[in-house]
Amino acid sequence: MSWIANSLNRKFILGTASGLAVSSLVFLLLYIQLYQSELSGERARTAAQVNRLLQTSLENAMLKRDLPGLTKMVEKWGQQQGIATVFITNPAGEIRFASRPDLLGRKLPDPYTSSSPSTRFVEDDKGEETLRSINPVHNKSPCTECHGPIAKSPINGILYVDYDAAPLRRKVQNTTLLLMGAGALIVILNLTGGWWFIRHYILKPVDRLTRASETLTHGDLSARVSMPGKDELSRLGNAFDFMAIRLQDKLQELEEQKGFLQSLVDAIPDGVRIINKDFNILLTNRAYRTQLGLADETDVGQPCYLIAHNRDKPCPPTLTTCPLHEVTKKRTPLKVLHRHQRTDQSTLDVEIFAAPMTANIKGEEQTLIVESIRDLANEVKYSQEQKLSELGRLATGVAHEIHNPLASVKLALDATEKAVDSHPDCPASIMDHLKLVDHEIDKCIQITGKLLKLGAAPGESLELVDINAAMHETLSLLRWTAEQNNIEIIEKLDPSLLRVLASESEMRMVALNLAQNAFHAMPIGGVLIVSTTSRKRRITIQFNDTGAGIREKDLPYIFDPFFSRRADDAKGTGLGLSISLAIIEKYGGSINVASEFSAGSIFTIDLPDASHEMGVQA
Repeated sequence: MSWIANSLNRKFILGTASGLAVSSLVFLLLYIQLYQSELSGERARTAAQVNRLLQTSLENAMLKRDLPGLTKMVEKWGQQQGIATVFITNPAGEIRFASRPDLLGRKLPDPYTSSSPSTRFVEDDKGEETLRSINPVHNKSPCTECHGPIAKSPINGILYVDYDAAPLRRKVQNTTLLLMGAGALIVILNLTGGWWFIRHYILKPVDRLTRASETLTHGDLSARVSMPGKDELSRLGNAFDFMAIRLQDKLQELEEQKGFLQSLVDAIPDGVRIINKDFNILLTNRAYRTQLGLADETDVGQPCYLIAHNRDKPCPPTLTTCPLHEVTKKRTPLKVLHRHQRTDQSTLDVEIFAAPMTANIKGEEQTLIVESIRDLANEVKYSQEQKLSELGRLATGVAHEIHNPLASVKLALDATEKAVDSHPDCPASIMDHLKLVDHEIDKCIQITGKLLKLGAAPGESLELVDINAAMHETLSLLRWTAEQNNIEIIEKLDPSLLRVLASESEMRMVALNLAQNAFHAMPIGGVLIVSTTSRKRRITIQFNDTGAGIREKDLPYIFDPFFSRRADDAKGTGLGLSISLAIIEKYGGSINVASEFSAGSIFTIDLPDASHEMGVQA
């Protein structure tokens, strides 16, 4: 049945054939019935004429009491063409005269009792079908002498004439077969014409519509039907083409809007993602995917806790400040610090600004969460660049305000020394004082040079940095501050030449940050020991202070951006150690810390030795 149900053509053929077959059968049955009735009536009329003749002859024979003549007459009637048997019975049904002698004396099982003639199809004693004409012979006045009064004996006898039904049946059969053949021919012609019509005007257009719809469904928006004509299916095809054109235009417009929206969010420097109530990510930008090392839009549709935290279920809101949970509950923006996990299993400290957003999705108004995610490592980088820029401007100001006047003073002093030296009468003490002033001016010029190096912006290319010189010159800038805070700076620098491939201004910035960090840990004074060593092609720099130390619970967080726990209770930025770690890691190094609370801390920097890496001999 499915083979028929899957085809409109097969359904049409089956329905048409069934309808025509039923119609033909009903028509045939009605025609046969009418035909048989007509034949029976015609035969009955013919039989009635014959019967009247027979009845008249019979009455004459009976009136003359010519029984032998009546017997011969019945025998002759039975020999007529088309007549099978003729016999006469009395009212009780006993056969008195018959064209067949074997019937004489028999009694019919159901004698005819009606006074009206009748014609019917019956089976004879041989089982063959015959058309029997039954004609009662009424009692008349001349017959009352033998048969009694008419009132008591209204019927003298009954004349039975059996006509052979085989020719009639053959004619009916032939006519039936002819009608059936004509009906079958009509059915075939109708089916053929209907099949051609439905295939040409219905199935082919529907098939074109189906193929175009399937092509359109698979994403080919250029699919068209292009059906000529003005009938219903042609108008449907034209409507389909117009719909496809409109759909293509709308989809193209949507794609352009989607591309514009994606380009817009991709242009935002901070990471952006939108999350629904089920924790699923609906949209992200390039900055967010770069933060986590994700391929293009592979995170869309995935749960946020799986992508950013590598969890198989949402973060417990009692242990972690979940932006989705908090913003959904309070309906107000939220700022929170999180640690995300990249695809390479490394971690990323981020600052999240989350806010609610209402959108209509699939006819349902939903509350979404928009998150702006800032990489704190980049924030440290920006803070470092800003700090270096400020120091650079400071150094430039020092160069203009101090360095240049000192250079002018030195030139004037050199001229004065030459003038004094040309007068032999000038006291020797004056020359000594001038030389002392000249020496101090040189020291001031050296200090301004150190400030210029510290404030110089990092170059685009790396350089060989003398670690001992960088440490010594940076610490020399802090000696006055150390003396004011009762701090002793001890330098234990390796006498060999230690060089790393880096930016000199950034290495000086690391030394400055770690030294200042040690100063903050010693608010009442102490000792800071700075040492450098070289071993196994690695350079080690240590900052060992006798300060307050670091609590064990704070050790995992001291390098996190904006984390600050100073022993002098001053409010710090929390960026010094983060900046230092970012610089050292950029040049292939590491920073480790060992601390004992109330006893001091040791910060150890490990860097590759550029003298060995580049084949430079110390």
